[in-house]
Amino acid sequence: MNQVTLQVNGMSCMHCVNSIEGSMKALGADAKVNLADGTVTVAYDSGKLSLQSIKEAIEDQGYEVA
Repeated sequence: MNQVTLQVNGMSCMHCVNSIEGSMKALGADAKVNLADGTVTVAYDSGKLSLQSIKEAIEDQGYEVA
């Protein structure tokens, strides 16, 4: 299991948390959003999911991965 912490711009509320964590769950990854730091920590299986697909899923929710 790999883990990465991404800087994500545009998150400000619980809707943001639910949106990102839900999109990661749909991909088969576990995510933890930290609004105070503006980060998302994602645990994922690199054999099934790429870092690029994680970034794209977050951006598809309307946020910017720095």
